[in-house]
Amino acid sequence: MLSHTMRALHVTLTYLILGAVFCFGQNSNRVITTGVPFLMIAADARAAGMGELGVATSADNYSQHWNPAKYAFAENEKGVGLSYTPYLSKLVDDIFLGNITFYKKVDDRSSWATSLRYFSLGDIQFNEFIAGTIVDQGMERPSELTLDLSYALKLSNEFSMAVAGRFIYSDLKIAVDADTSSASSLGVDVAAFYQSQPFELSSNMAVFRSGVNISNIGPRLNYDSGAQKSFIPTNMRIGAGIDLFFDDANRLGFYTEFSKLLVPTPVAVYDSNEDFLGYRQPDIDFINGIITSFSDAPGGLAEELSEITTAVGLEYRFQESFSARTGFFNESQDKGSRRYLTMGAGFNLDFIEIDLSYLFSTSRVRNPLENTIRFSLSLNLDQSASQPSSKDSLDNSY
Repeated sequence: MLSHTMRALHVTLTYLILGAVFCFGQNSNRVITTGVPFLMIAADARAAGMGELGVATSADNYSQHWNPAKYAFAENEKGVGLSYTPYLSKLVDDIFLGNITFYKKVDDRSSWATSLRYFSLGDIQFNEFIAGTIVDQGMERPSELTLDLSYALKLSNEFSMAVAGRFIYSDLKIAVDADTSSASSLGVDVAAFYQSQPFELSSNMAVFRSGVNISNIGPRLNYDSGAQKSFIPTNMRIGAGIDLFFDDANRLGFYTEFSKLLVPTPVAVYDSNEDFLGYRQPDIDFINGIITSFSDAPGGLAEELSEITTAVGLEYRFQESFSARTGFFNESQDKGSRRYLTMGAGFNLDFIEIDLSYLFSTSRVRNPLENTIRFSLSLNLDQSASQPSSKDSLDNSY
């Protein structure tokens, strides 16, 4: 029997596993859930400050998470990214997401990158009452992690593609439950990125970008023998954006992004007596899950469209030394009800960039990242190229 305090932690853990990352909907039982939902958490504070988007923003050290094809357009030869995201920080202090990313350009057309993401679900102390005495049953720390490797290649001066492979490991088992075990899977990302040549727009220079990334394409997770397997969060992101260069010092970016989980929508399940048992995802393989995810919603096209999330973001840069960001993320009330405003800032100290972000929920459903400062650090190990900031430097950079 769990002690009272540990019961609270166990409830927190269960809440997290069952969808606290992106499935908070209370008005519908057809909210799409997956295993390892931490894969959907923004890996860096820059993207988190712009409404958690990044598939079509300029390349940075954390492009591995959003769109690895962007690395082909990276301005530095190599770089490292380190980030830390506290989770449910108002309830506990030991649940967090950590990320480390490294990329290197092979030449002017290609690059590779690797990253490690670790999600700790905190310590859980198990106690049992035996003959009126509390007996310590030990402590567990469930965790999940991924290890990625990607390769990006420019197919033209404006267009690149990338492929990434991902090992996924989920260790949610606890010693007191002998029926569960850890689970693992493999995922593949296929991404594309377009970055235009500089062009004039209303007397200012501009660069247009667009991108698409289908991530986490892979087999389902199997925690319990004989039980239904869990889909990994196969996800499609499509976005576009434009950067306006007002003068040598000032630049403003506008970005938008659409995202959809490519896993089956839960459907009603009945027993042999036609009694309703609840909603459950069909027991099909991941390939059929991707194919059917575009047309399987019981509510038809309207419900399919409601499964698409939208995000918009702004980023202002001054002399490549300071950045201010804001954004908004929206999800249907019946499909998770995530709606929040984000703000962020960045500081460039020579070869070190520091980014911070903050999230304000605008939904009646609480967000586990609400009122949490998120932090990421970028180390640019080779600054042989510089970010274009004026008309002349823009023209010379292509």
